[in-house]
Amino acid sequence: RGKLLEAEDNMNCQMSDITCTYRDGRTAQLENVFVRGSKIRFLILPDMLKNAPMFKKVQGKGGGAGRGKSAILRAQAARGRGRGGAGGRGGGGGRGGNVFQRRH
Repeated sequence: RGKLLEAEDNMNCQMSDITCTYRDGRTAQLENVFVRGSKIRFLILPDMLKNAPMFKKVQGKGGGAGRGKSAILRAQAARGRGRGGAGGRGGGGGRGGNVFQRRH
């Protein structure tokens, strides 16, 4: 329990004025703590943040591509990238192209 000073996009957190409760019930007071994001199992935030303006959905321009890996894959599929098809050098498909293609 404490004050959240900074939270990065990979969930690395810096906190201050920490009360740490151990499994056996003992508590300890800590001034500053840094927690690696991959070690965080859950995080409890105040209910009042539910209505905070920073969590409102942003209406972007464009076709709703969004963010993240799935948005990148959707954009690449729309441009015709990836394996297969008749693109790139040689005009064959991916991974070796057409094996029975005539050579000139």
